[in-house]
Amino acid sequence: MSLLSVIVPCYNEEENVEFFYTELMKNADFFAKKGVELEIIYVDDGSGDRTVPEIKRLREEDERIHLVAFSRNFGKEAAMFAGMENAKGDYVVIMDVDLQDPPALLPEMFTYLEQGYDSVATRRVSRKGEPPVRSFFARRFYRLMKKISKTEIMDGARDYRIMTRQMVSAILSMREYNRFTKGIFGWVGFRTKWLEYENVERLKGETKWNFWKLFLYSLDGIAAFSTVPLMFASVMGVLFCIVAFLLIIFIIVRKLIFGDPVSGWPSLVCFILMTSGVQFFCTGILGQYLAKTYMEVKNRPIYLVREQF
Repeated sequence: MSLLSVIVPCYNEEENVEFFYTELMKNADFFAKKGVELEIIYVDDGSGDRTVPEIKRLREEDERIHLVAFSRNFGKEAAMFAGMENAKGDYVVIMDVDLQDPPALLPEMFTYLEQGYDSVATRRVSRKGEPPVRSFFARRFYRLMKKISKTEIMDGARDYRIMTRQMVSAILSMREYNRFTKGIFGWVGFRTKWLEYENVERLKGETKWNFWKLFLYSLDGIAAFSTVPLMFASVMGVLFCIVAFLLIIFIIVRKLIFGDPVSGWPSLVCFILMTSGVQFFCTGILGQYLAKTYMEVKNRPIYLVREQF
């Protein structure tokens, strides 16, 4: 029989662990008829509540449940990578434990794999329930990435995706420390079927992704899959050199014709402040790329395991 590994990242999700398991098991008969066994890998990302005890309690009832518990909070990207590293399945699916990734879609997703696709990914066609400001900036981010990156990053894409072993192996070969999995999915390629669905709100608890965390995450994505910001910094440098050269010529001509080198100092101060701001901005862009490089060359592990079964 084939094996489907279900990877479930968790961070302070004690209220949702059992509900997720119950909803997932509603698909057990479908996969049994297909000759596919299930293994469920809960990856605890350093939770401070009773997430791990809840998983252990479920394990006593079902030996198909496995746990990878981190020594501290390493982030969802590390949790997904750890799940894929520990998955033994011929097929692998990543799902959120809060049921925003509906388990009811799994049979349809698996059917597309049988048709020859290497991956079936999901995207939300609406953002109902999200704050309007967050939705606005999210859409602007995806639109920006579409313009500045050659990697396909779909608007509304979720991490909810089922993949063949071949695609999972390709993803695991990318052991970069600064991970942006939505970009990695697109970078490795393979035949992907996109499945659209309406946004589903969390079952219980609150999201761990506030606006600031999402903003920093978007910066990771830009730095990881586009060098356009570096090109922008270079172009701005050349542009301001040209403007400065033209202003020098203008000042010399004005002095020769009108003999008035003093007037215009307020506009000059404004121009200096503007160019200084642009310089700091471009230095910040370079700093972002340098910081990512610095973290990569340290070659630290992506995650550390405290407990596993």
